[in-house]
Amino acid sequence: MDSMKKKYQGSTRVKRQQLQALCKDFKTLHMKEEESVDGYFARTLTIANKMRIHGDNLENVAVIEKILRSMSPKFAYVVCSIEESKDIDVLSIDELQSSLLVHE
Repeated sequence: MDSMKKKYQGSTRVKRQQLQALCKDFKTLHMKEEESVDGYFARTLTIANKMRIHGDNLENVAVIEKILRSMSPKFAYVVCSIEESKDIDVLSIDELQSSLLVHE
């Protein structure tokens, strides 16, 4: 029984460490200058989904806000118009991706 408890605590600690690393990756995430919208979304959603798997209750709105904040400068005017014209709280990730793809 004791070994099971140690194993569980160990796996919990590992999961927590992995989540910390993923949170850091998510926080420092930025679109690369030559990166496509699809590529950046794929990279962002991979990290967000791994965070959720590791127990983070990351909301879609947080992912959307992160993407809008971290797009490359050439998308600045598009990001402004999206923020002004759409309700970020109800905007889906797919809708955001479509809006950005139009301007790519």
